[in-house]
Amino acid sequence: MAKLLPTIFFGHGNPMNAVTRNNYTEAWRLIGSQAPRPKAILSISAHWYVPETGVTVSTAPRTIHDFGGFPPELYKVQYPAPGDPALARRVQQLLAPVDVTLDTSWGFDHGTWSVLRHVYPAADIPVVQLSINETEPASFHFEIGKKLAPLREEGVLIAGSGNLVHNLHAYAWGRHPRDPYDWAVRFENAAKDFMRTGDYKPLINYDLLGKDAALSIPTPDHYLPLLYVLAARQSNENIQFPVEGVDGGSISMLAVQIG
Repeated sequence: MAKLLPTIFFGHGNPMNAVTRNNYTEAWRLIGSQAPRPKAILSISAHWYVPETGVTVSTAPRTIHDFGGFPPELYKVQYPAPGDPALARRVQQLLAPVDVTLDTSWGFDHGTWSVLRHVYPAADIPVVQLSINETEPASFHFEIGKKLAPLREEGVLIAGSGNLVHNLHAYAWGRHPRDPYDWAVRFENAAKDFMRTGDYKPLINYDLLGKDAALSIPTPDHYLPLLYVLAARQSNENIQFPVEGVDGGSISMLAVQIG
């Protein structure tokens, strides 16, 4: 059997990480230098959250600056990685009978490029984005991740980008750095325990995990990319957390690497 590429979930956090050197971005660079080089990347980003399942098919996807109120330097960033129409069609094939749209309008949103410009700064690896269908339950997204798992044997890095804990209402905007909220720490620790043991059912049914989960996941968009990565894990496969930390009290920067 071909060697499995790792699959990784990145906690991407603040868009300014794209143009900042800090502990998180340095750890992302280390992942890129140490992990086997993929022939292509399939990115599932929290920021392509739409009422359908789509995959980018452009040969030269645009860099999307999908945010507001940040310094001008951030809007100048480009991530000129090529697309991969063959991979897009392979994803469409793997997900059948799910209806997957071949999309030419989307590109790389900041959930993808803010991380990849550190992991693979040369932008010389083809990248395809897969949308998150907002109309479907968490169980649907986990099953999609299972169907994508064969890509790991085909040289494709499956990369989720979001945040395990993502509560912007509680975030310390413009204030002094604050310690993580107790509920954020408790939920992250509980989630890590479930991941270590391979007990994914509570993570799929996260809405049943109580107040800590409700505060950590007020909306599912940043959480669901993690399920794609977990679903692609083989039984007893190694799992590690190469990046840890909580930004602004309520944004988990946890990265989850399988393999």
